[in-house]
Amino acid sequence: MKSLVIILFTFFSFIQNPSDVRDQYYAASKSKQNAEKFYNLLAKYNKDNKTMLAYKGAALALKSKYASDRKDKKDLFIEGVTTLESSVKQEPNNAEIRLIRLSVQENTPKFLKYKANIDEDKKMIVSSFEKQSKDLKEYIKTYINQSKIFTEAEKQKIK
Repeated sequence: MKSLVIILFTFFSFIQNPSDVRDQYYAASKSKQNAEKFYNLLAKYNKDNKTMLAYKGAALALKSKYASDRKDKKDLFIEGVTTLESSVKQEPNNAEIRLIRLSVQENTPKFLKYKANIDEDKKMIVSSFEKQSKDLKEYIKTYINQSKIFTEAEKQKIK
């Protein structure tokens, strides 16, 4: 019983720490095991934090990448994108949610046709950069500097 309480406490503490979730999201993009771990962490999340729901959508989209069954792949991707788009719609000025959507769209295969908001999201992220918290700025910088879709001029604006 004591170990269950510790596990639950650790789980709920983790969910509330944005830096940890960001780190887990980055790790999830690197391997099937990490994607599965990230998905399991967020699968049951249904609270009001739209940023966490956006991460849940991204976790579903990542899980779809590794699904073996074609129908599961499609269903997981649609659920992930729907969850992510709902978060964007509810908080359109949230730069972190826009960054999550951008990262999913940038890394989604062209045939899925989920790339329509890249320019809009890039513009919003760059223009609102100075208004973000210090840790979110660092997260944005890290992503932008490794991204292939940001121009050198855009990268210079966030220095």
